[in-house]
Amino acid sequence: MWIARALGTLILGSAVYAWSTNLSREFKRRRREASWEPLLEVKKLENKDIAHLPKPVQRYIEITGSIGEPVVTEIKMEFEATMYDAPGAKGMTGPASQYDRFDEMHRLFFMRTHMKGLPISVLHDFDADRATMKVRAAGLMNVVDASGPELTRTETVTILNDIAFFAPSRLVDQRLKWTAVDDKSAKVEFTLGANTVSAELIFNDAGELVDFISEDRGMMQKDGTLRTARWSTPLGNYRRFGNWRLASEGDAIWHLPEGPFTYGHLRLVKYEAR
Repeated sequence: MWIARALGTLILGSAVYAWSTNLSREFKRRRREASWEPLLEVKKLENKDIAHLPKPVQRYIEITGSIGEPVVTEIKMEFEATMYDAPGAKGMTGPASQYDRFDEMHRLFFMRTHMKGLPISVLHDFDADRATMKVRAAGLMNVVDASGPELTRTETVTILNDIAFFAPSRLVDQRLKWTAVDDKSAKVEFTLGANTVSAELIFNDAGELVDFISEDRGMMQKDGTLRTARWSTPLGNYRRFGNWRLASEGDAIWHLPEGPFTYGHLRLVKYEAR
């Protein structure tokens, strides 16, 4: 009898612990907190607002439908995602949810998948001066629990990527400093808090942004450290989401000495912006 009681207590305790530490609940809580502050009223984007940008950036903003729409401050997205733990490894598929806010600078990314038969959840949590990344197995044990200035710098690159592909009207943000290159590329620096990161944006003949390349992002190593490497995100398959025309599918790639490693593939299935 006492064994049954003890086992029941253990199961109940594990269930309570799993409920209280659930990353899905944490994602929703942090999203509520990030969206609690009312959005400031923003004006509609006009052609004169983009006149100072390099020509291919101006053209890109125009074809996304951003002219005449309010400058985007907040986005919510849903993806079908596949992630790879190592080159040649089996893909881990699952749904992913993302929330970005660009005035106060918040980014939350949550994904559910399976690895070696175990349920896995992943939560990236970023604001202007701190970032964390948690990977939790079976709802109980963190197999990754990362934070610190190097991760914050890495996620600063990520939010710059989000702005470029998913909030193109925000490319007029005063925190961005632009350098013209040619009619199909431009370079940008983004300063947020203590970090200044940069990227090169590549456009196709149609004016669509098709790649984003940065040397400032860190790749997570097995010992939990970050190693800076070239990172690119070739995206395409432009589709209309409400009033915006955006890239809907693409890859995330590390460019390593031994060759490129495509560690992620995302397909955008739902997009909301305001």
